[in-house]
Amino acid sequence: LEATRKISQRAINTTTTTTAINIMKIVILSALVAGSSAWVVPSASMRSATALNAHGLFYSTSTGNTETCAGYIAEATGLEALDIGDASDGDITGADGLIVGAPTWHTGSDEQRSGTSWDDWLYDTLPNLELEGKKVAIFGCGDQQSYSDYYCDAAGELYDKFVEKGCKVYGLTSTDGYEHQESKAQKDGKFVGCMFDEDNQYDMSEDRAKAWVAQLKTEGFF
Repeated sequence: LEATRKISQRAINTTTTTTAINIMKIVILSALVAGSSAWVVPSASMRSATALNAHGLFYSTSTGNTETCAGYIAEATGLEALDIGDASDGDITGADGLIVGAPTWHTGSDEQRSGTSWDDWLYDTLPNLELEGKKVAIFGCGDQQSYSDYYCDAAGELYDKFVEKGCKVYGLTSTDGYEHQESKAQKDGKFVGCMFDEDNQYDMSEDRAKAWVAQLKTEGFF
């Protein structure tokens, strides 16, 4: 009887040990499955959204037209448009790329052409920022009929000042489809960015914004 009890006890101990090992395996396997479920490889769309969000969209406006165009660009990129007068230095230096836009108000001027917050910012703030190699894309808003000889001149000023700081400009566009006579926003036969005319070609603005953003993506701006 004593021998029988010892054999039975050993069988119980063996069963208990085996059960404990199996439970431990189940716990480890569950942990591994949970860990693999928590890790998701970023998709192309997720990486693209992250890249877009690392950029900044800045404008200023006199009549609201440039703000409207900034809104079209914001919709196409998913970025939030911010008036340059409300931007901190960190907003500018911390962005991977900058989309900047201005209207032209002081026609014929050599500097401070926009009549907006850009006029002071370009000459008081920008010179103190380190932007060497920063990606920049420029848009402008003007009136081709009333100010045909000065169309989007302030966009040309943005180009000049950011290039002076060592920035690389993306998104140059064709002048086809425009009716102006002269523009300081033209370099080597192309616009320095995307030009809008909310007074005479407002029905083309949204499509121009979408096409330009698509162009910037192909150029590696984002």
